[in-house]
Amino acid sequence: MRITAIGTGLALCLGVYAFPSVGQEISEVIANADPAVGERLFRQCKGCHTVDQGGRNRVGPNLYGVLGRSVATSEGFRYSSALRDFGGEWSLDRLAAFLENPRKAIPGTRMSYRGLSDIAERANIIAFLNTMSNEPRLFSEAGVDAAEGETDVPAEDFGQLVIAEGVEETFYTCTACHSEMIVAQQGKTREGWDELLEWMVEEQGMGELAEADRNTILDYLAEHYNTDRPNFPRP
Repeated sequence: MRITAIGTGLALCLGVYAFPSVGQEISEVIANADPAVGERLFRQCKGCHTVDQGGRNRVGPNLYGVLGRSVATSEGFRYSSALRDFGGEWSLDRLAAFLENPRKAIPGTRMSYRGLSDIAERANIIAFLNTMSNEPRLFSEAGVDAAEGETDVPAEDFGQLVIAEGVEETFYTCTACHSEMIVAQQGKTREGWDELLEWMVEEQGMGELAEADRNTILDYLAEHYNTDRPNFPRP
């Protein structure tokens, strides 16, 4: 496996649109990024993307080896004209800007993700994506050493959702597109939640959930956000 050094310059803006200048900042943050934390954060992306080698395209393309890959080149995926016209490669700077605000970074993209403003969280996700590659890049020698050893993953924050079995799957599935408050404010039967998930897949472009994850989420929602429960989490 070849490990190459990643540049710290500005992104290659070869397409129609230009990203905001975030290169130096992300280059500094990425040196201390934690792939283990990034893997956890990536759960909010799993509804639309696979990241394993040879993984299938979903609503979004497979992201294995995305760092350094040419834009709009996942085999078999139908990209928007905005992505095809943009061209170039997914550099560190480009990924950081796109994750922050996809529709601002590339107007016309079909990606519905609301974006991630915290640059440290974006760096963690990119660090994780970097490990899912035949040629992971070297951000810093210290970063490589940390990735090979044990990492101290911070406690997870599920916002307004009740902490119980299934909260993790529910939180990361729902917050890919909107705040968890939208979940907390509703009350539906299990059948009602099931119909809503089906609608999200058929009409809103959400990726199909694995049966086990779907049942876990439905069990959680039926238990804690049913019609006979308060619309907001219990104290």
